[in-house]
Amino acid sequence: MPVRVAVVDKDLCQPRKCSQECIRFCPIVRSGKRAIYMDEQLGHPVITDLCTACGICVRKCPFEAITIVNLPSELGEDCVHQYGPSGFKLFRLPMPKPGRVLGIIGQNAMGKTTIAKILAGELRPNLCANSQVATEDIIRFFRGTELQPYLTRLYKGEVKVVHKPQYIELIPMYVKGTVKDVLMKIGGNEESVRKIAEKLNLTHLLNRDVSKLSGGELQRLAIAAALLRNADTYIFDEPTTHLDIVERLRVAEAIKDIAGGNKYVIVIDHDLAVLDYLADQVVILYGKPGAYGIVSHMRGAREGINEYLNGYLTSENMLIRREPIKFRVKPAPRPIQKEKVLLEWTDLVKRLGDFELEVKAGVIHRGEVIGVLGPNGIGKTTFARLLVNELEPDSGVVIPHGEVRISYKPQYVRDLAVKYGDKTVREYLAMVVGSDFTSKIIWPDLANGLSLTPLMDRELSSLSGGELQRVVVAGSLLRDAEVYLLDEPMAYLDIEQRVRVASVIRRIIEEGDVVALVIEHDITMIDYLSTSVMVFLGEPGRHGVAEPPTDLRTGMNEFLKSQDVTFRREPQVGRPRINKRDSYLDRLQRSIGEYYYYISTEEREEAGGR
Repeated sequence: MPVRVAVVDKDLCQPRKCSQECIRFCPIVRSGKRAIYMDEQLGHPVITDLCTACGICVRKCPFEAITIVNLPSELGEDCVHQYGPSGFKLFRLPMPKPGRVLGIIGQNAMGKTTIAKILAGELRPNLCANSQVATEDIIRFFRGTELQPYLTRLYKGEVKVVHKPQYIELIPMYVKGTVKDVLMKIGGNEESVRKIAEKLNLTHLLNRDVSKLSGGELQRLAIAAALLRNADTYIFDEPTTHLDIVERLRVAEAIKDIAGGNKYVIVIDHDLAVLDYLADQVVILYGKPGAYGIVSHMRGAREGINEYLNGYLTSENMLIRREPIKFRVKPAPRPIQKEKVLLEWTDLVKRLGDFELEVKAGVIHRGEVIGVLGPNGIGKTTFARLLVNELEPDSGVVIPHGEVRISYKPQYVRDLAVKYGDKTVREYLAMVVGSDFTSKIIWPDLANGLSLTPLMDRELSSLSGGELQRVVVAGSLLRDAEVYLLDEPMAYLDIEQRVRVASVIRRIIEEGDVVALVIEHDITMIDYLSTSVMVFLGEPGRHGVAEPPTDLRTGMNEFLKSQDVTFRREPQVGRPRINKRDSYLDRLQRSIGEYYYYISTEEREEAGGR
């Protein structure tokens, strides 16, 4: 008999706003038995074992809250945790190994954070019994695996775990004082604090109050705090969000150093280039978001990431995606037509306190998607604010060619949830776009590509970071504008969602003959999305210099040379991979000035000449 997963998503289900046709039309219920019933205490329907998987309730639910699927029978013995009756199910757990970094890849709402909480001891798995399970039964469940001794020690309190949370924007609400005060409380002595501050480039921030830190600075503070604790297990949930490429590599090196001390290290991240550089092994989560997640067998980082992008897991013989995700090996040409100039500017200067931004004269053409690259604190957001007239330049002028309306998506979306938390997604979109937003041509693409339909009647305050990001991005793209200025639109999105967002942006720009400027730190997505790039150089926090928009090859080489990093190409799927410092390829690419678009002859031959 197959294992039947029948899930009612409690966040999507709204029984008070519907006629509960899922119950009224169930043929088993009409026969006098309870295949599905309303649980008043839980506040949503519950599907019982009498369900025959006819699918009527799935089709009747107006909120897409019900999922019913049959899985292979052998998975029944691997069910690790379920969130209440008819709730999300997680099958299997990964087995971390001391001294090696384990990476976890998968879509959002697939169980990655649940895995992190279980391995951290914050959540006791119920083995899908929908009741509390004795510690002895949990340990017995994993007998014969490497998890048995790990969980035995964990539940005895012999394993100290540090879990770096996903959402670092909330840190100032709970942590007060300067960066040094916070780290001293954890590290205990100035020498330890000094070393970790140097390693993560926090030295110049030690006397700054936590409430004044940017997103990237808060991320580094959270990682520094985690690394200062003398733990046995370190779990990092999305440690690269808001960090530029150099800081991502700096964090990766610090995490690898910890793993070298025979510690358990688990990293959950959506930046595949950094995860490939950092992880020794990976597991892939597949299934249906919000319904069930299955942990794959462990494989090497390169093999696992390639299989994930191809959408086919070899050892499981499982197709997890219909179409593979592939990246272009050669840069796309920059679309330049003199008659299509939309916006230009002279040399600009803007001073904000001790910081000065210089912007070299540049031009933007219709049909361009411009990736904006640069380290944190270099003036990218300041430049965005100059374009949207939030700031006036101290010298120079921005020259629009005709009427230029600008749609701006801010960097931090959590602030909007605080400001408009009591509004539903539908009300928020109507407020920022207009009540007729569903009649716009692009709406079906946005609703389907960003999975917005199930969120429409939920309040902003109830959304996760990824869900809120998708809503705010949709609100920005739905506005009628000539320039779409998107500040970190990929933060908190999984790789599938990032690709969909990129595809929707490209379609809007191509069909509307308008422009997008995308400020993003994920190099892989900048390459996937952009037709040209704009590079910001200088000294973060003091002086920034913005180069004019240029073609991808020139811009990528200029930026990566300034950051002292080289990438090679994975020939099988075209994805960029970070070279180890002073490796043969690293030295070769520096010598020929090719920092990004490079595939070695050996790898071309290995991939069959592709």
